[in-house]
Amino acid sequence: MPAHKSAEPVANAPTTTMATDAAFAPAAPRAGGRRPLRNMSEVRHFFRTNDVPIYFIGATPFNLLGLDRWVRNFTYITYYDAWDGAHPRVFTPAHKPYVRFESGEHINNWLLENAEVRALISGRVTPGVRPKVAMVFFDAETERICEELGYDLILPSADLRERLDSKIVTTQLGEEVGVPSVPNTVVAVDDFAGLVEAAEDAGLGGDLVVQLAYGDSGKTTFFIASADDWDKHGSEIAGKTVKVMKRINNRPVAVEAVLTSCGTVVGPFMSELTGHPELTPYRGGWCGNEMYPEVLTGDLRARAADLVRRLGNRLDEEGYRGFFEVDVLVDVDTDEVYLGELNPRISGASSITNVTAGAYADVPLFLFHLLEYLDIDLELDIDDINRRWQELAAVDLWSQMIIKETAPAVERIETAAPTGAYGLDASGALTHRRSALDWHQLQSESEAFFLRIYGPGDYRWKGADLGVLVTKGRLQTGRPGSAATLTIRARHLIESIRGHYTGTPVASPVKGDTVDVDTRPGIVT
Repeated sequence: MPAHKSAEPVANAPTTTMATDAAFAPAAPRAGGRRPLRNMSEVRHFFRTNDVPIYFIGATPFNLLGLDRWVRNFTYITYYDAWDGAHPRVFTPAHKPYVRFESGEHINNWLLENAEVRALISGRVTPGVRPKVAMVFFDAETERICEELGYDLILPSADLRERLDSKIVTTQLGEEVGVPSVPNTVVAVDDFAGLVEAAEDAGLGGDLVVQLAYGDSGKTTFFIASADDWDKHGSEIAGKTVKVMKRINNRPVAVEAVLTSCGTVVGPFMSELTGHPELTPYRGGWCGNEMYPEVLTGDLRARAADLVRRLGNRLDEEGYRGFFEVDVLVDVDTDEVYLGELNPRISGASSITNVTAGAYADVPLFLFHLLEYLDIDLELDIDDINRRWQELAAVDLWSQMIIKETAPAVERIETAAPTGAYGLDASGALTHRRSALDWHQLQSESEAFFLRIYGPGDYRWKGADLGVLVTKGRLQTGRPGSAATLTIRARHLIESIRGHYTGTPVASPVKGDTVDVDTRPGIVT
């Protein structure tokens, strides 16, 4: 398949999909002393005429796909190109030699230092204007590279994010401002007896959830109710300071927010898809989201929104600015609302947040983040924005599924589901209808958009992210949480996408023409 992924329009670009809206708008004349932006009309105009190059860098463009509709001069620089060169705003280096990537940060740093990427960015530089760079995963090395190259990394510092990323620090900050977590104790234990003793002292009972301070919750959260459970996971827990929680019957809810100079903008609430074996091999692992009016209503919604705003106020004291995501846990038995986790970054839920009714009435949530890093003064009524987004949440109905490989074998992919718009034909079969740039044009539950991540020539293994499917409508039955099951439609969608994949088994991880598949990082979360 074609190796070069152009950032400019190409001949084989999708012709049946609406072109990006802001990408080719004229720039506004540069002028000093710009007055503060006071309303959404002014904010929209500012971004449609933006003349500052902004780049989202990552393994894929998934998290912010579609933002180029709103922001002029917005480009995705990615390692994987799901469109094989046909997306006018996606750039992928043509020459990609073997690299054993160990993390999402490693991928992004490689892209920043890549000669083709540097040439692309330098070719668009305007005197006196520094390119702006955003990404999900970054570290101190990322900051060093950007400083050397003259780019502005428009994110909170790596040191601050590292501190806030700790589940233990999040718990402590929440407690300082009256944001409760599930009853817990923070302790270091060496064996099962020590865990039981610590839990008894804290009144947590014998059915426990143990979390490491850092890491993907699907891989670093352990459910322990017996010595046998400890024997399975004890080696990963012993000697470390961990958060030990009472296990509750909870309903996980995700919400994204942006801390601005005017206050915290709280996005729509979403239920989470977690641990579904059809989607992920990881028990408790995140594998998607649903947005629908009944996720949280009435008093529960008000309490959850207040929790997020109070946490945002506390993050302000830490010097944080911009985008963050909060996992809220609702106790199904008591209706208590608890702080779950803080993700101080762009998240996997951003894809849905950017197509909400609130986003179309105002602007996508991430644009408030950009305003914080583009040296723009704001005089916005954040309370009014939050009220409007809460009212408009009653008309939103979106879902997404992260489809991982669940089989234990390693295979070289021969065929894969193409990126684009899908629909149900007269027989009920899901078919690929056309190429598409993103999921913004979906109209009904009979349609879906699939973003391919790994394609022909790549490898799939247990836990590999095959792609993301976005659709209208719900994908779970029952109350989200431990009792939730996937709908018949959801299972049909998953089986249909998986049906496109064929592969040739390999006896061991392959090196030389691909990344070591045993160490490939997750690239969506």
